[in-house]
Amino acid sequence: MNSQNAVTYLDNAATSWPKPPEVSAAMAEFLAHEAANPGRAGHRMAVAAEKMIDRVRKQLTEFIGGTDIHRLVFAMNCTDALNIAFKSILRSGDHVITTMLEHNSVSRPLQAMADAGFITLTRVGFSTETGTIDPDEVKKAITPQTRIIALTHASNVVGTVQPAAAVGKIAHDHGITFLLDTAQTIGTVPINVVHEHVDLLAFPGHKSLLGPTGTGGLYIHTTVNMNDLNAFREGGTGGDSATPTQPRLMPYFLEGGTPNTVGIAGLGAATDFVIKHDPAKTLAHERSLIQRFIDGVADISALRVYGPKGPNAAANRVGTVSFNVEGYSPQELGGILDESFTIAVRPGLHCSPYAHRVIGTFPDGAVRMSPGHFNTPADIDALIQALHEVAA
Repeated sequence: MNSQNAVTYLDNAATSWPKPPEVSAAMAEFLAHEAANPGRAGHRMAVAAEKMIDRVRKQLTEFIGGTDIHRLVFAMNCTDALNIAFKSILRSGDHVITTMLEHNSVSRPLQAMADAGFITLTRVGFSTETGTIDPDEVKKAITPQTRIIALTHASNVVGTVQPAAAVGKIAHDHGITFLLDTAQTIGTVPINVVHEHVDLLAFPGHKSLLGPTGTGGLYIHTTVNMNDLNAFREGGTGGDSATPTQPRLMPYFLEGGTPNTVGIAGLGAATDFVIKHDPAKTLAHERSLIQRFIDGVADISALRVYGPKGPNAAANRVGTVSFNVEGYSPQELGGILDESFTIAVRPGLHCSPYAHRVIGTFPDGAVRMSPGHFNTPADIDALIQALHEVAA
């Protein structure tokens, strides 16, 4: 979107921008009138803050098809939510299956546990043509010790949506906990934790939900036994202060400390906006922009697009595509687009080094462009024109 400072922002896979005006308005309104500590006092401001959080908790739980609002735990971001999930559930000797598509938010905590000898870890590959994993490969990797199958709902490198429901069914049939990382999908791609057999769902507030940074959460479905969870952090809950350890009451069991009330107020307004504008329409819009880009650069012989190509290349994508131009490192190309054309993209490994190893772009990575809700065809045309000039 071209703003007052004329930046064409195409980095929504990292953080969506701009935010709807309703987001900052809700945050300012909350700060001005209700920004007390929720659950920590009985006065009207504290009660109002608690009611706001409960409303947003209910709103997000319903948005993902959840059945118990108390199992929606607010976190700092999706990374925080994933750490809560892994470190609350995994026990010594457990086996985890994940994929080569994962973000470091999944890969790093699991690798650290594996390096320490705490767990064993299997990474399933993916097709460079389709950009998707094969659920049968996940099934083949299961052992008697497999505790969690962790899957990104969509790749943040090639943008492809993964067969979550099929993998969830495999996990369900084998009595394995299925964790879905929805960093690139929540707000656009339909998600239903019941239909897709999702036990744990991690999400950020600052991407396609269009909320502020520092927000996100973890939904722990009723299929997960609370007695199987350890507290990820201990501290104040505002309610039961007499118990010497973290009270086993959700969501407070995993929500110790004062929450980001201001951010949650903004996230609630952002989610209202997303629902009002219909996620399905937003997804169709983003896919049309991705297809416009792929079609528009098809005649640049020096440019390579990663993942699906051709007239239906965007059919199974979110608003994300990565590419390189021969003769330029991703960092050089990203710098040129920024400095000479005021186009904001993301060069590098995108915190997903394993995916880049598979597509052959490690260690330099690629340039990623990711349109969002507010982008227009003119933004894509500006990028296409810039790439033609650079390649020439």
